[in-house]
Amino acid sequence: MRYILTLLLGAIIGGALVWFFFLGAPRMKPVAGTPVRAPEPGGDPPGTAVLTLDEQFFATLLGTMFKDLDAPTFKLAALDPSDPFALDGARILRTQGGGCQNQLVIAPEGSGVQTGVRLQDGRINVPLAFNGSRDIPFLGCQQFRGAAQANIQLNFDAAAQTLSGRINVEGVNVENVAPAFSGLVTQFVQNAIDQRVNPLTILRGQQLGLSIPMQNSNGTVRARARDVRSEVKDGKLHLHVTYDFGGVRGASDAPPASTPPAS
Repeated sequence: MRYILTLLLGAIIGGALVWFFFLGAPRMKPVAGTPVRAPEPGGDPPGTAVLTLDEQFFATLLGTMFKDLDAPTFKLAALDPSDPFALDGARILRTQGGGCQNQLVIAPEGSGVQTGVRLQDGRINVPLAFNGSRDIPFLGCQQFRGAAQANIQLNFDAAAQTLSGRINVEGVNVENVAPAFSGLVTQFVQNAIDQRVNPLTILRGQQLGLSIPMQNSNGTVRARARDVRSEVKDGKLHLHVTYDFGGVRGASDAPPASTPPAS
């Protein structure tokens, strides 16, 4: 009986520590717009442009980011040991101290995983390697590393002319954490991403819209995105953007002609 009680107590304490490992009670931020659907089976409507991106594009993008910029870093709220049962994120925040960085850093690779984008099985899959540190009550500053399996769900907000995404974490493997607690760790990594990252802006109005000067027609043809569809096929992401077109007389977005140098 004593052995069983010891196991139960260890499980409860371990679960509580994992519960506080990241941010506490999960709270999801809403993502504006509607989920992006697959293209119509009968084909795209008139006025549709297709933007195609492959895995090599994302590999070059991420490689440049890791080479020329800082690795993505997300601060984790420090926990107040005087209030160990406060699950409300507003009550567990305190001033970071003790030299612990309390952060999660996305790494180019680690734990047998290379961070990247995999376009397969009709989805945008995102394996993530990470490391960081966490100030845990009664244990002090704990270093951690691991890998996460995630995917991105696209949303389009026609009013704001914004294509955004929500990162959904499907599983997390943190080294030196018992597999029994992997579900809790997954939930709190998702919580950290929801509070610090989601929604992820992918394309804004200036990048989605079109403005084509027609110098000989005294105006400009402008296009506003009405709908966005997406499909992952043959290792590529295809974005189908359907536009509403309109002409504006007298407007021109063309830069002024340069004055020739005086002879």
